[in-house]
Formats: sequence, structure tokens, C-alpha cells
Amino acid sequence: MKMKVYNSLTHNVEDLVPLADNTIRLYTCGPTVYNFAHIGNFRAYMFEDILRRTIQFNSMKIRQVMNLTDVDDKTIRGANAAGVELTQYTKTYKDAFFADLKKLNIQSAEVYPAATDHIPEMIDLVSKLIEKGVAYKSDDGSVYFSVTKFPQYGQLAHIDFDNQRTGARCASDEYDKENVGDFALWKAWEESDGPVAWDSPWGKGRPGWHIECSAMAMKYLGETFDLHTGGIDNLFPHHENEIAQAQAATGKQFVKTWMHCAHLRVNGEKMSKSLGNFFTLRDLLEKGYTGREIRYVLVNAHYRQGLNFAFTALEDARKSLERIDTCVDQLEAKSSGATPDAQVPEFAVKALEDFTAAVNDDLNTPKAFAAVFELVRASNAAIATLSPSEAGAIINVFRRMDEVLGVIFFEKKEKEEVPEEIIAILNERAAARAAKNWAESDRLRDELAAKGWIVKDSRDGQSVTKK
Repeated sequence: MKMKVYNSLTHNVEDLVPLADNTIRLYTCGPTVYNFAHIGNFRAYMFEDILRRTIQFNSMKIRQVMNLTDVDDKTIRGANAAGVELTQYTKTYKDAFFADLKKLNIQSAEVYPAATDHIPEMIDLVSKLIEKGVAYKSDDGSVYFSVTKFPQYGQLAHIDFDNQRTGARCASDEYDKENVGDFALWKAWEESDGPVAWDSPWGKGRPGWHIECSAMAMKYLGETFDLHTGGIDNLFPHHENEIAQAQAATGKQFVKTWMHCAHLRVNGEKMSKSLGNFFTLRDLLEKGYTGREIRYVLVNAHYRQGLNFAFTALEDARKSLERIDTCVDQLEAKSSGATPDAQVPEFAVKALEDFTAAVNDDLNTPKAFAAVFELVRASNAAIATLSPSEAGAIINVFRRMDEVLGVIFFEKKEKEEVPEEIIAILNERAAARAAKNWAESDRLRDELAAKGWIVKDSRDGQSVTKK
């Protein structure tokens, strides 16, 4: 069963087949490290993690490069406003980003190149584009790419140039779709840039945002590679400009397959600070939710469909994960370390087949989760009649599914020493549950979560584990 994905370039669902060495070479647009990443950003990174895991699930190797944009309009403005050097300013947000990835159980890429470490490669690429006659130096010392000199411009975004305003120069790193014009490859130093500048053949300045990704992608993945991903908002102009720069310089196809995930909305509205619905991962963790619960919500929707994020979804995620955990705990207790049977129960075989078909169908995670919960239902129904080895075999099916999903807990964690403060809250919660005061029980559960403890209810009572 081949893995199929939707290619934004061709508008077709296609087999994902490595160009060479059974290895998918993948470039993912990483964070601009001027602030803490928000949940909209992590929707994209989560999609890319599911993609990466599904590639490995299909016995293909992967080499993933995720850039860190640590020099652009936003990072320069932030560093200058804070009165610190650019490297010091961006380090805070780089460190936070990697901590967030760990909280969300997102696998590490093979390479995380920072833009500021690759200025020579960017200068070399700009020089090639000037030599090819598709780039020019402006009066102020900036260098621009001439979109009219590259006939294929617009191939990814499928732009109708007849209905677009063309010819303007786009000096800003980010601009609207209507501004189809020459874009900056190298930006001449301005006083507002402060100390941020590098020497170049065209004078002191710094690279434009778009050239960064083209240069770093080709350095680590070659002039032509398998797959490039990002949020739909990056399709134009950023990814379109990446293609133009790379292909104009090399004369070769830059990327075979492009994949983009849709926007995330919060309670049906666009996320914005003015609406009070702008959340970083830290904001959600402080409210008592776990990285696992947040991950569940972000992956339990098809990546090409808009995702509406709501706190009720996090509550539902908590209940769904508890249901999975309870089933896995019962199976582990039943298996008692027995060697799994080679003969997997038929219902587990069917569930894995359905799961595999779902993830290989353009990462259809809603159908994949449906297969997981069908396995939960069937396992619960059969638990009394399963042999220890059959129970172990079903656990292995859950493990196989979790290679893609990354949300299931296996093997109860060793008991940790629980502080007296936490024990006191647990005792209060037990009393509330005995009195059927479910609102108070939920409040105390959230209080425990805010203090870093996950509470689980079972027939044997409550148990807690450290996040």
C-alpha cells in the first residue's frame, strides 16, 4: 500500500516515492524566532511531524531540514526594541521553540540551520542570479529578483498575471498576494537595521527572507529534492519565490512535491491578540492542559482542512486519551510480560489495516483515529477472553499505530514520590467524587494539572503521574 499525498504544485494526489536511496529529503519552513511560537504555528509543525512519522511508518528513510529564521524584518525590529544584539534576542526564542517541540512529542529534524550561519551561501546564490540576468542591483544597493525574467513564475500559486498588479518592487520580507513584483534578494543596510549587517559585493546589508530558504535547502538537500512543506500562508509569496530563485540559478526542478496545511482558527475566529484568542503553547500549559492533549487536538483533523481550536476540544481530548490509556493499561495487565502471539486477533489486524490505509491516504488522521478507537472498543469487548500473549500482540498493534500518532502512553510509569500538597488535593477530590460533586472534582483535577500532575480515574481509584 503506497503512501499518497496531495501535491500543491500539480493539484493532484500522487504516490510519494523517493528520488534516491529510499530517502525522502524534506525541507520544512521553521519558525521566525522573534517571539514564542503560537498554536497556529504548531498546527503546521504537527502536520509535518505526522508526515515525517508516516514516511518512516512506510519503511522509507528521511532527511529533514527545518530552518530557523533568525534575521528578517521582525527579528531586527524586536532586537532593536529590546536594545540587545540580534543573536541574544533570537536565542531566547530558539531555546523556547525546542522546548515546545519536546513538550508536543515532535520528532527532531536532522538539521536545524539558522539563517545567520549561512550568509556566504546566500551571497553566492544572489551572485549566480545576477550572472544569469534574472536579478539586478537597485540604486540604493539592494538586489532584486526580476519576476518577468523568469517565465515560470507563479507556477505554484497558479497566479493569473493578467489580473494582478505587477511591476512594483517588494522590499518587505512579507507582502500581500496582490503585490506580484520584484522581490528583495539582498537588502541594503538602513539606519533602522542598527548593527545587523554583513559585507557583500553590493555593499553592507543582509539577505531577504526568501533567499534564506532556497540557499539552505539546496546546501543540505541538493539542487532537486523530494518534498517541501509549510503553512498555506507561505505558499505565496514565500514558496513561489523560493522556486524562482532556485530554478533560475540551477536550471533544475527545485522540489518534486509541495504540501501545505490549512489555517487554524480559535472558536471560529482568526487568532489575534486583539480578540484575546492568541495562545502560545505556554499559555495552554499554564491553564492545566498537557502537551499530549494539545497534540491530540492539533493532529485530529485533516491537515488540508481548517482546524477550529476550542477549549472544549481539549476537554474532549483528555477524555479520549483516558479511554485509550485505560484500554492499554488493561491489556498490559493481562499480558503480564508474556511473549506476544504471532497470531494477532483478527479485529486487531483489521484495525491496523484500516489505520494504514488512512494515514497513507494523504495523512487522513481522522480516519486513523477512528481505527484506533475501533481497536479500543473491540479490545474492551474481548478482554476477558484474551490470552496474555494475545493481549501483548494487541499492545504491539497500538504501538505500531502510535509510531505515527505519538499520543499513547505505554507501561505505567514507575511510581513517583507524590508531595504532601498533591496528596491533600487528591484526598479532597476523592471526597468530591464520593459526594458526586463533579464540578469540584473537575476543578481539583485542573488544579493538579496546573501543578504538573496528571490524574487518572479507574475502578481502583485515583492515580497521578508527573507530566
